Amino acid sequence: MISSNGSSKLLSGENGTPTSRPPSSARASPPSRPWFALPAPLKHLFSLFPLRTLPSSQLPARTAHHRDQHVLYIFTDPTTSNRNAPSFNPTCLKWQTYLNLLGLDFRTAASTNHASPTGTLPFLIPSSRTNLQDEVVGQTAVVPSNKLQKWARDKGIIREEPDTMRYEAYMSLLDHRIRRAWLYTLYLVPKHFYSVAAPLYIEPSTRSSPVRFVLSRSLQVAALAELLTTSSTISPDALIAEADEAFQALSILLRDDDWFFAAEEPGLFDASVFAYTYLLLDGMKWEEGILKEKLQEYGNLVEHKDRIARRFYGSDAQARAGRE
Repeated sequence: MISSNGSSKLLSGENGTPTSRPPSSARASPPSRPWFALPAPLKHLFSLFPLRTLPSSQLPARTAHHRDQHVLYIFTDPTTSNRNAPSFNPTCLKWQTYLNLLGLDFRTAASTNHASPTGTLPFLIPSSRTNLQDEVVGQTAVVPSNKLQKWARDKGIIREEPDTMRYEAYMSLLDHRIRRAWLYTLYLVPKHFYSVAAPLYIEPSTRSSPVRFVLSRSLQVAALAELLTTSSTISPDALIAEADEAFQALSILLRDDDWFFAAEEPGLFDASVFAYTYLLLDGMKWEEGILKEKLQEYGNLVEHKDRIARRFYGSDAQARAGRE
């Protein structure tokens, strides 16, 4: 700056040596600098981006062991999965039973949601002889559960389901009323969670007590969150009562028929009902079964369960029930 007597005041230059400021008309404008300068090592690192995009992760190598046969990955006991024993998970058992009733030649393999390419079970790996355009993960075709029905239709083996509001209304009983009671009973009743859920979902995955605790909490929190999406409070009595009403409605719908909607052969709805009735009555060891007791009051639903178990699972279903 200029002093009051007009002389130039010495300033320190960028290199630390004294210099005098020239008149403003002769000064060159200093180069503009950003307010933040990235350190040179980081600048070099980021200059390497974007990195090469890698292809999707391959499925585990063991998935290729049975490429001559369709493989359905489900929650199941690894020691019995090769015998197509019923899954202990309702969603998995629903689709396992559906593929069985379609007459599809497949085997099951034990898996978890974390190992699934789609993040959920079940999923199907078609045999290498399949020429359909399936969703590809890595180099292996994967059919997630929400596309299994379409996949079967493309193979020409699907059985037509009733496309009516009545059908959807009854399916909602399973997807909502019965499912909510199932979630509460299995995950939020402590004696059921530690005697049934934990041995099936938690203990086989790790021996670490801290990890088991975290996994247990995550399952219970997820179940609680789902229940709270439809109500701000959870009433166990109300959940059981709603499930009982659903069982009654299903019993009235079935009447004396072998299959729902008076069909000549079982369909997806039959598989959906069986997924809950089998697990409540035979497939799991319940310490105390108020939901099971309610279901046992409807004889035709019990007979429907037995009919599917004998036809599609045979000794595997009976062996599991006997062990439990």
